[in-house]
Amino acid sequence: MERKLCSLEEALASVGDGALTGLGGNTLNRAPMAAVREMIRQGKRKLRLVKTAGGMDIDLLCQAGCVSTVDAGFISYESEFGLAQFYRKAVQQGEVIAHEHACYTVISALRAASYGIPFMPVRGLQISDLRKVNDYFADVKDPFTGEVLAAVKAIAPDVSVIHVQEADAFGNARIEGPVYEDALLARASKRTIVTAERIVGDGYFAARREKAQIPGFLVSHVVHCPRGAAPCACAEEYGIDEAAIRAARGEGGRQP
Repeated sequence: MERKLCSLEEALASVGDGALTGLGGNTLNRAPMAAVREMIRQGKRKLRLVKTAGGMDIDLLCQAGCVSTVDAGFISYESEFGLAQFYRKAVQQGEVIAHEHACYTVISALRAASYGIPFMPVRGLQISDLRKVNDYFADVKDPFTGEVLAAVKAIAPDVSVIHVQEADAFGNARIEGPVYEDALLARASKRTIVTAERIVGDGYFAARREKAQIPGFLVSHVVHCPRGAAPCACAEEYGIDEAAIRAARGEGGRQP
């Protein structure tokens, strides 16, 4: 089996401008923040971001001018910190196109991609205004009953970046706490970059009852990246750094 350990710089250099890029985690939880900062340092441009519920990761990438489109159901710092102001400004000024979803339609689009099919029918959205503003939605007729349902176009990211607590050198990765859509995101993507709090030994997952949720054959790069989600939280490792988040939002305090 191929060992895939590399530096953060090398891993993110493989993400080309304009790539359809999935981001793991959920809002301020286990977002791949070290990878986000590296993409900003490398001056990525025109990234097309995909995330069910994003926060600081998408906001900072928009602030840095790295983004052209966002497919997401929710972008916010959550109630304590308010709206994602850089994302909002970029959308309002026409610098970023927001393909607005419900969170479950992002999940459905990723499921379609993971199954290798072009779309996924969904029972909701029958009278939703989302269908008027997002070209990813269309009508589809059930060939068995004739019922007309909504459908969402498959989303297959060119690459996804996921932060985990444990990974081995071959790319097998385990998430502690909520998995969110990360295992699905890895299956739907053409390849996955994993950043990990810890790199474990070769036989670690084979010897444990708790197995890896992301198999190594889906992963192209593995990076040892302690505190790789900071200043966001990482379950069982650390909580959010409120001062750093407020500093990034221009509210004073130290920089993240």
